[in-house]
Amino acid sequence: MHALGVVFQARFYITMCQLLGMNCATPTDFVFSFKGFARRGGATDCHQDGWGLVFYEGRGVRAFHDPSPAAKSPIADLVSNYPCKTLNMIAHIRYATSGACLLENVHPFQRELFGIIFSFAHNGDVPSYKKSNNCSADDHKKCRLNQNIYTPVGSTDSEAVFCTLLNELRNNFTELPTLPVLYEFLRTFNEEIIQSHNNEVVIFNYLLSCGENILFAFSWPGSRPGSKVWNGLYYLVRSYPFRMAKLKDCDLCVDFSQVTTPNDRVAVVATSPLTEDEVWTEFDKGQLIMFDRGIPHLSSEECAQAEREGRGLKSNFY
Repeated sequence: MHALGVVFQARFYITMCQLLGMNCATPTDFVFSFKGFARRGGATDCHQDGWGLVFYEGRGVRAFHDPSPAAKSPIADLVSNYPCKTLNMIAHIRYATSGACLLENVHPFQRELFGIIFSFAHNGDVPSYKKSNNCSADDHKKCRLNQNIYTPVGSTDSEAVFCTLLNELRNNFTELPTLPVLYEFLRTFNEEIIQSHNNEVVIFNYLLSCGENILFAFSWPGSRPGSKVWNGLYYLVRSYPFRMAKLKDCDLCVDFSQVTTPNDRVAVVATSPLTEDEVWTEFDKGQLIMFDRGIPHLSSEECAQAEREGRGLKSNFY
């Protein structure tokens, strides 16, 4: 299957980062998606502070990062003409709100845990993590510093949150959690992040890949004081029978019925709806969704079904 991903719309300049995720039932390339997506990095939109993309090949990850605007990046041009196929990918275009425009601050971030490569990209503001890049704020759940393995390399609140999440996973589990247990853990973690800020503005949208099959997406949308832009997440699922879709961001369209099979299915997650003629579903505020094989799972009970089908986390060491 080819080109089931899509690009972000460019109706206005959004002064926050942009997220794109794809989770697929069969290996799918993202060339079509990324060609348009990269244009938003300094051409059709103002996200000029770097870009990144990760996709999985089995247990391994190919990662591309560049602090240059995606629309002018030779690396982005290479990736946009590189028809690799994957079951799981995350892309990010950065508008710097925390941390300088440096390579170490470019999303997505990756770390190994339980013999699995986790990848994370974030859109928003988590104020307490700007105050301290070593674990979490004082009013958040106390970290056991002598047990912390993961620390940020850069200076973003996003990487600090990611490291805290992994430290908490490592400190709470001695073996791979099941998908429903992981879902509930993430739901609790998200609530603690939000509740710890009292009346401070928190915007917390993220994509978290847990290996080659599983993608979590969470949305706590909002806008900065004085801004009319509402930053959240949307998703759609493309499945048989496929049809034509036209991008909002540029004059491109694809007849998916000509490049797919009945076995294909892709879930696309984006900061805002990407196409003109498809129905996108907006995340509820505070909603956590797990995607597997292009299917959205909206609760731990639904995740349990995927676990029973043998779709849980896999590692050679746990």
